[in-house]
Order: sequence, then C-alpha cells, then structure tokens
Amino acid sequence: MSLELRDVTVTLGRGESRTTALRDLTAAFAPAALTALVGPSGSGKSTLLAVAGALLRPDSGQVLLGGSDLARLTSAERARLRRDRVGYVFQSGNLISGLTALEQMLAAASVAGRSRRAVRARAEELLAEVGLAHRLRHRADELSGGERQRIAIARALLLEPELLLVDEPTAAVDRERAAGIVALLAETTHRYGCVTVVATHDPVVEEAADRIVDMAALRAGSRSAA
Repeated sequence: MSLELRDVTVTLGRGESRTTALRDLTAAFAPAALTALVGPSGSGKSTLLAVAGALLRPDSGQVLLGGSDLARLTSAERARLRRDRVGYVFQSGNLISGLTALEQMLAAASVAGRSRRAVRARAEELLAEVGLAHRLRHRADELSGGERQRIAIARALLLEPELLLVDEPTAAVDRERAAGIVALLAETTHRYGCVTVVATHDPVVEEAADRIVDMAALRAGSRSAA
C-alpha cells in the first residue's frame, strides 16, 4: 500500500483569517519506509498529516491510499478507514481522561472491534518498549507530557496500521528516550510494511528516517508546477 497526494490544496480559517495551508501539493510516500517530514512551523506539516489520514478533506486534488481516493469517501467510509487502517500520534497525545495507560490501549482495541483479551499481552509489551512497564496502572493525569506521548505512540502501533502518521513524537522526551521511540517507529515500519510519515524538527528522527521530505521544497515544487 502507498500514499500519494496529487495537486492537493487546503485552505483553513474564514474571512480575513483564511489562509492556504497547502497549494497544489504533490507528494508520494512508500510502504515499509519511515519518512521524516521537515520544515519550519507553519509550513503545512500537520495539515499534510491531517489530509493524509482523512481527518481533513482537501479543497481540491486527490489523496490516494492504496489507490482509493480519500477525498471521495463518505463520512462513514472515512471514519471506518481511520479506525481500521490508520494510526495517529498527535502532539497532544489525545488520551482519554481517567483511563490508565493500559486501559488507553485496550479501549483503542475495543473501538476497532478487537478483543481486549487478545491484545492485552501485546499492549503491555508495547508499553514496556516505550519505557512505561512500571506505569501501566497510572491514569493519564498522573503522567508527564512525555509519558503521555509515549502511550499515544504505543496505542497507535497496537493495531498494526497500514498508515502511521506521527506529529513531533520526540518533542517532550529526553534524548535517550527519543532514540528509543524513533527506533520503535522504524522497526515497526519495516516489520509490518506500513507507510510512516513523521512531522519533526528533531535530527534524531531525521537520522533514523529512510527518506527526508522538506516541506519548503514541496511547496516550491508545487508553485513551479502551477
């Protein structure tokens, strides 16, 4: 499965605050490869992730995931695709208030129609891999920002998504932990053949990436093609 954006334009906001986040942007992302998406704040990295993961519908253009145009799907089809085929890691973590680290994982499995019992061992294993084996039964509000981010990464990996979209995964962790997180993302990408796109400012991610895509170059290429 591959991901391809063709001539994608996205505008955000209304009235005088309306801005074009992506204009006629074309890019392709290969399976079994971790792509580091780099560029300054405001360059459109997070918008590209949102469009690629069917969270945001483009104003024009095509978003092709395994040949299917996400822009043409119904709302129900887009929701099903997000649930079954896409893993997200947002900067905020997006954890459920009041649930423990392990419960966050099991709840995600339930939403996807998986048996909690069937995934429990893997959930505990992933939490251990991100350094949280000792925090399984701690609620989200008892954890640091870096710990919540690591739970979000483990949760996204639990169901082995075809497309993994990650926004600044190492922003709230120390260098040693960052290296471990990036190694886990890379290993998962190569083992399961998923398309992984990581928006980042971190050289640690860039060093581990199979490919680096500069948003400034993408935007310049789109303008020159227009």
